[in-house]
Amino acid sequence: MIPTVAGIFFACFPFLWCRARRESPESYGLRFAVSRGALRECAAVTFLILIPLTIVSVNWPGEDLPRRVGAARALKMAADGVGAALVEEIFFRGWLQPMLRKKFRAAAAVILTSAVFASAHVFVAQTSFMIAVFFMGCVMCGLRERHGDIAAPTLFHAAGNIWAVWFVPSRFFSLAEWAEKLGLS
Repeated sequence: MIPTVAGIFFACFPFLWCRARRESPESYGLRFAVSRGALRECAAVTFLILIPLTIVSVNWPGEDLPRRVGAARALKMAADGVGAALVEEIFFRGWLQPMLRKKFRAAAAVILTSAVFASAHVFVAQTSFMIAVFFMGCVMCGLRERHGDIAAPTLFHAAGNIWAVWFVPSRFFSLAEWAEKLGLS
């Protein structure tokens, strides 16, 4: 229930904010305009970050990665990862970052947005994993700054979420355990 409520809030609030202020969502970058350049850059950044992390994860002591799950569970987990990426990008890079950007320089807006983004993951991750989430948030904010919308960061975020399902060591992250504790699985 909590993830659903949070997801609805993250997805709807920025648009309600814009409507209440009579501002265009596009003025915040709440649009998906994937240019070839943005797509190429997103793919390059994704590979440059996830390939080394995959090598580290596969060799992580005490873990048998990648995880092996059935096809139905894998599809559900991948869909959840894509959905979470979309919802989080609407809120964090589509609304919060532009709001902070109005008051601060780009670097400060990136750092503050990434800190809030990492903090939002407190329920599903250990503190050490939240540090990694902060740095991934900085990458997504950088993509948002460079391209002016949330398409590239959403694609990067979705790829990262799907990757995390199979490759993040359970010592740092266990969405399945969290879901079980809340009675969601």
